[in-house]
Amino acid sequence: MSLDPSFVGRTYPPTAPYQVGREKIREFATAVGATDPAHHDPAAARALGHPDVVAPPTFPVIVTMAAGQQIVEDPALGVDYSRVVHGDQRFAYTRPVVAGDELVCVNTIEEVTNRGGHGFLTTRTDVSTVAGEPVVAVWSKIVVRGEA
Repeated sequence: MSLDPSFVGRTYPPTAPYQVGREKIREFATAVGATDPAHHDPAAARALGHPDVVAPPTFPVIVTMAAGQQIVEDPALGVDYSRVVHGDQRFAYTRPVVAGDELVCVNTIEEVTNRGGHGFLTTRTDVSTVAGEPVVAVWSKIVVRGEA
């Protein structure tokens, strides 16, 4: 089944808020080898002008992957997740994610193409605080492999 290109421009409802915890940031930083003290020590983060520990740059993938379920589970789009491989990911920050943030995500489908028997899906997830302050935009491209 090919992906439906008429989905380009579709925006999904905002997700439930995600509370960014200090320990979650520390755990993620440790897992990805981010050793900067601002990721682990509130005093080091405050010395740099942040209210609490700062998440590593790829931390938003935690909330955007969960938010992406809205798209993947939309049966009309035609994504067979068992055939998905990751194609690309990029981040455009307005400001860093810090412990204490309450984040919501809004997903938009930016591109859908089908070629060579494979589907290519590019999404943008706008991550903001519950107060509406933009934090980061995250683009993700997945490839839905065709039948062999």
